Amino acid sequence: MLASKEQMAEFVGLFKTLGIKQIYRKGDQIIRPGDIPRGVYYIEKGLVKAYDITRYNEENLLIIRKGEEVFPLIWAMTGQERHVIYETLEETIVYRLDRKVFLKFIESSPEAMAPLLDMTIEMYRLHSERIINLEYRTARERIVSFLLTMSQRFGKKTAEGLLINVPLRHQDIASSVNATRETASREMAALARKGLIVNKQYQTIIKDAESLKKILD
Repeated sequence: MLASKEQMAEFVGLFKTLGIKQIYRKGDQIIRPGDIPRGVYYIEKGLVKAYDITRYNEENLLIIRKGEEVFPLIWAMTGQERHVIYETLEETIVYRLDRKVFLKFIESSPEAMAPLLDMTIEMYRLHSERIINLEYRTARERIVSFLLTMSQRFGKKTAEGLLINVPLRHQDIASSVNATRETASREMAALARKGLIVNKQYQTIIKDAESLKKILD
């Protein structure tokens, strides 16, 4: 990480001092289809799913944002709107900051570039991993790669194994790995029968990460 604790504190302080605190319930859309964002959002607590709607009227999961992250970052910096929907996956607390205030702060404070660069690099890394994931030939390999990536980002150790502590529908997994929902469901069930994972109401527990990695070798 490039940003120091002091730089990150100043960056977050901007949102908390000049932004508007908002609390959303699970399932609320912070940015709706076709909306121009009302500002730049800092997530203090919670999870926000970013997705779009395909030509087949299906949700296409792009990324899940978590606490201490900012969205929509590309719009904040360029003003280009990509018609992405942002929806909460649990009760979420955000601070909304006017884009002009955000840009003025970035331009006037070189120190602010370090936290922003950290976030940009992380976003680039996540999207790069998604591209690499699509290079695997089989749906099973792509799903395993996706699960391992998600476990690195949202993994929580439990008595049963490594819990991917974010709700994931089979449709979310399918859209992320370029597969149908039926294929994703079938492959997830196969991994569960092998004892590699456990499925629990939109949550996945990885029982044997090493065996999953061997599938990708």
